[in-house]
Amino acid sequence: MTNEVLWLPRPDAVETTNIGRFGQWLSRREERDLTAYPALWQYSVDHLRPFWGAVWEYFGLGKTVPEHRVLADETMPDTVWFPDETFNYARAVLTAPGVDEDDVLVRAYSDTRDPVEWTLADLREAVARARAGLLAHGVHRGDRVAAWMPNIPETFALMLASASLGAVFSSCAPEFGAKAVLDRFAQIEPKVLVAVDGYRYGSKTIDRTADLKRVVRGLEGLGAVVTLPYIGSEDVEGETWDRFCAYDEGVAFEPLTFDHPLYILYSSGTTGLPKAIVHSHGGMAIEHAKMHALHHDLGVGDRFFWYSTTGWMMWNYLVSAPIVGAGVVLFDGAPDPAGMWRLAEESGTTFFGTSAPFLMACRSRGIKPKEEADLSKVRGIGSTGAPLPAVGFDYVYEQISPTAQLQSLSGGTDLCTGFIGGAPTVPVWRGELSCRCLGADVQSFDPEGRPGIGREGELVIASPMPSMPVGLWGDPLKHRYRDTYLTDFPGIWRHGDWITISERGSAVISGRSDATLNRGGVRMGTAEFYAVVEAVEGVADSLVVHLDEGQDRLLLYVVCSEGVELDEDLRRRITAGLREQLSPRHVPDEVRQVPSIPRTLSGKKVEVPVKKILKGVRPEEAIARDALANPDALKAFMRP
Repeated sequence: MTNEVLWLPRPDAVETTNIGRFGQWLSRREERDLTAYPALWQYSVDHLRPFWGAVWEYFGLGKTVPEHRVLADETMPDTVWFPDETFNYARAVLTAPGVDEDDVLVRAYSDTRDPVEWTLADLREAVARARAGLLAHGVHRGDRVAAWMPNIPETFALMLASASLGAVFSSCAPEFGAKAVLDRFAQIEPKVLVAVDGYRYGSKTIDRTADLKRVVRGLEGLGAVVTLPYIGSEDVEGETWDRFCAYDEGVAFEPLTFDHPLYILYSSGTTGLPKAIVHSHGGMAIEHAKMHALHHDLGVGDRFFWYSTTGWMMWNYLVSAPIVGAGVVLFDGAPDPAGMWRLAEESGTTFFGTSAPFLMACRSRGIKPKEEADLSKVRGIGSTGAPLPAVGFDYVYEQISPTAQLQSLSGGTDLCTGFIGGAPTVPVWRGELSCRCLGADVQSFDPEGRPGIGREGELVIASPMPSMPVGLWGDPLKHRYRDTYLTDFPGIWRHGDWITISERGSAVISGRSDATLNRGGVRMGTAEFYAVVEAVEGVADSLVVHLDEGQDRLLLYVVCSEGVELDEDLRRRITAGLREQLSPRHVPDEVRQVPSIPRTLSGKKVEVPVKKILKGVRPEEAIARDALANPDALKAFMRP
């Protein structure tokens, strides 16, 4: 842990930020001072019922609820939240408090077509039209609506239209191949499939018409197919999007229970079929309202951007922003390291979210965003998808913005949120996640299930959160749910990461607990390893594998920066850094150069499957090829 502070809250943050005003309001209500973040966090996890009841009321999600009816049963996974309340997520989004009908709410940019702007009135009309199309095809409460669609306004409208009816939405990005789409959608048997005919990624055009026919053939019980001719194909499957949305019959909202399924997200599917994770209307709305307003300080007039595809949970997270009156910025295309920052300027983005690998790629390529664009409106910068190393923090403050708050965020698809991140009333310490998020009882457990401070342990969530999934699709008795999350520490959510929590409440995630390096009795998370290696000049990316089980060989694979080759000098600098900053035991036996590091479709390094391949497991048995963004990267790890 460090004492190096890179950013400090404003002295008047209690008066000028959403979390400060919420803390004052809650302090008056509870007759105790909850304006300091540590006190507010402790209250939020010690007093779940009044805290979540206060969030529900403060953001206008519903009327005041008696404490005992906020959380009727806190036993995971059978937790019961707000059992007496009716709710609809689409209504909460389209209420967009503080936004006028003619205010632009959605700004969308694309490699495939010109920019699009939708006012709140435009979004409501688009939802009404998509809703009428769904009704015309017999979609009702509980039916599934699948979208093989990019991050464009039409996908947003379709999700809200499905939610308005109580149908269950699910999406895959058009980058997913046909098999990856079928692995996901075949599990949920959608009634309607909406897709594009193709898309452009940078200068490359990808036609999906043949793949779409294959997907349609593979989906049993499919009632209708709708195609949006995104690249202008004339031979489209089913009916066109314009015909599907031909009628505007107004928007109505089915009154639903708090835990009614809203959408289905998927685990990475690196081995076997992806888990189909079911999230709820109420859980998503209350959690995202809390995060967007209190942690990201979003509200009316803000523009929220997070680079994502519809195949990553950050898309679902992004499009909840109107619940607190913030507009959204959508982008569909290749994440050009310089172009993304110009997009932030053009769109008027006030909170810019991306992945740690993207920030590190910008650093490796020598991109200086503050010279590429005017980023004076950007108050917050978010990073997730992987731990951001300390040099990534330096890069943000040296080359992007000296004044924006950097929020390194950790969470996941399983909860569709971040549970460790930042807040406007908490400093940013170099290389650390600033705080555990409100209502997230994150602890570091030793193998006996004892919490601890200042030492590494298993990341657990010791108390329920409303955004925990209501189930896994096809698992009605929740056997698989329990086996996945609640078995190692019975009744406690185990997330699968190593975490160290400091005395001040900040945290360091040191990697996946199933990819730990344990050499000579010294255990270390892979994120700690990468933080050292990727700080070495000339290294753009890396992956480390420990071949134990009789071999005890530590292999390091590096991707070099453009124009750099792995020579003896670079090897020496890498090993010297590891020896000095970690331990002599963690100097690799071999350092090899590879063209690229294999990553999942959401950008995570695949350490465990690579380890299996190096031990002789056939690649197709170690990992599902369609779960990878760059499957050809595996070739470098295969035996000749």
